[in-house]
Amino acid sequence: MPSRVDEGAASEPANGPGQQTQVQTQAQAQAQAQVQAHGAPQVRKGQAPPPLAPAEFGQRFAGRFVDPAFNPHRDWLSRLQQLAYEAYDEGRKAPLTHPAGPGYADPGYQLSDEWRAASERVAAAARQQAERSTPDRVLLVCASPRNDGSCPGEVSKTWRLANVVQEVLQGSGVQVDRLDLSRITSDPMRHIHPCKGCVSTAMPLCHWPCSCYPNHALGQTGDWMNEIYPLWAAAHGVAIVTPVHWYAPPSVLKLMMDRLVCADGGNPDPTTTHGKNPEQAKALELAGWGYPKHLAGRAYALVVHGDVEGVESVRRTLSEWLDWMGLVDAGELAKLQRYVGYWQPYATSHEALDVDTAVQEETRNAARALLRAVRSLREGRLERPDAQLQRPRPK
Repeated sequence: MPSRVDEGAASEPANGPGQQTQVQTQAQAQAQAQVQAHGAPQVRKGQAPPPLAPAEFGQRFAGRFVDPAFNPHRDWLSRLQQLAYEAYDEGRKAPLTHPAGPGYADPGYQLSDEWRAASERVAAAARQQAERSTPDRVLLVCASPRNDGSCPGEVSKTWRLANVVQEVLQGSGVQVDRLDLSRITSDPMRHIHPCKGCVSTAMPLCHWPCSCYPNHALGQTGDWMNEIYPLWAAAHGVAIVTPVHWYAPPSVLKLMMDRLVCADGGNPDPTTTHGKNPEQAKALELAGWGYPKHLAGRAYALVVHGDVEGVESVRRTLSEWLDWMGLVDAGELAKLQRYVGYWQPYATSHEALDVDTAVQEETRNAARALLRAVRSLREGRLERPDAQLQRPRPK
């Protein structure tokens, strides 16, 4: 049975099998010449700080329990702290594992149960997405960190514009999966942990879906991405509605963007690198890597709004990111960048949106364009013009 890496590389839509092999062979020859001339690339070390001593670890652990209501239970918390420190000291990142089994390059490798479950959900979503009989499905991302259940005390204009998109799509029979990233700021113990940059060590070290989290040894749990990856995999189209924060996408959106790097060339088989083994990952990439685009072929629309500056730069950032991953833009009307309440007080920004019926209609048009693109893609009447072209430098 072929390994999951073979399956992932074969699913790359950007090249035909012969073209992809030719590109990999050329890259492999160049890499092998470099290794022969200079030896295998070094894994550079020395940046990470030393492990925490028990006392400092204890201070950080106790910070979660400053409420006096915990005082009667300090003995229990002390025992839990000791257990947590032991997990940290022993590096028990994934305490629940089983042999990977058939279909993996190393069937005997102890694969994380949590990663396996996430991978199976992503694979099931991708299979459903590919079925022609399923309803049109769009992932609608509300990318503002604001909501009325946290410090701002008020809903966001982004949320209201996302409602406009949702009304158009649902009114046309589309199944809409709503992803409100503001829940990171208002839900307890809900996180999108930051990308650790494994891809810059070697692409195969970046697993699809991400295997960096949860990390139980470091207490890096509650990661939302294992629920978000299947939503992207299941979607025929993606609509992102976002404000501008300091000339850039909001941090909640940027966290998700960075964690989707594994969808662009990521390795679907962690047993090929035996977890996070950088030497094995470097060797695997240098031997020839296909850089599979796991989300290619989905349509997208953007609604970017601001109040003073930055809408164009944020819209460009998002368009270029999605284009790079192989998604298909739904046309110029689906790449909306507008100011709401331009240079007006923040306090009246919702009232500015109330009277800006043009922005509301333009948002509806973005949704309508996305709907048309989704249906055209599914019916085979639309594809990226460069979809079958060969990249001389795949990455």
